Amino acid sequence: MRIGLFFGSFNPVHIGHMALANYMASFTDLQQVWFVVSPHNPLKKKASLLDQNQRLHLVNLAIGDHPKLKSSNIEFALPQPSYTVNTLAHLAEKYPEHQFSLIIGEDNLETFPKWKNYEYILEHYDLYVYPRPGCAQTELHHHPRVKMTRAPYIDVSSTFIRDSLRSGKDVCFFMPLKAWEYLDEMSFYRK
Repeated sequence: MRIGLFFGSFNPVHIGHMALANYMASFTDLQQVWFVVSPHNPLKKKASLLDQNQRLHLVNLAIGDHPKLKSSNIEFALPQPSYTVNTLAHLAEKYPEHQFSLIIGEDNLETFPKWKNYEYILEHYDLYVYPRPGCAQTELHHHPRVKMTRAPYIDVSSTFIRDSLRSGKDVCFFMPLKAWEYLDEMSFYRK
């Protein structure tokens, strides 16, 4: 099975994440998209993250029973901070029957050469890249392993949701309903 790995903190998951995952599962040759919840992105401060299990639960609520979307907590058991190349090695070992690809934003493609062992990743895995505004063309845009997509751009971020919640704003339509209801019930990000 061809599986696209959508890595992220999902702090919290929102409609932009869901629309993008749905696009990749429906408009590309990927057969499933896995949300790989990162316990700690090396580029983000850990203190700003909601507990990893709560973020995974929100992702599961958002996905519901969608047959082409799954969640993965594989990074929870790996050394932190998490590096994509290490996670890919563990997934390949655990699921040798699957063919994995990465789903990344065009902004990440620009900085991809800074990723740990990025040459190895490019040699062995396809990158499905979704557009981001203001990104310059790079050599990687034309790499045979890079598949540029026409996924629609949705300007919603987890930072926007957290900041809005802290200032008492209603963001219920920026998240999948069940994830929003749980987040609201638990009063996450309000303090």
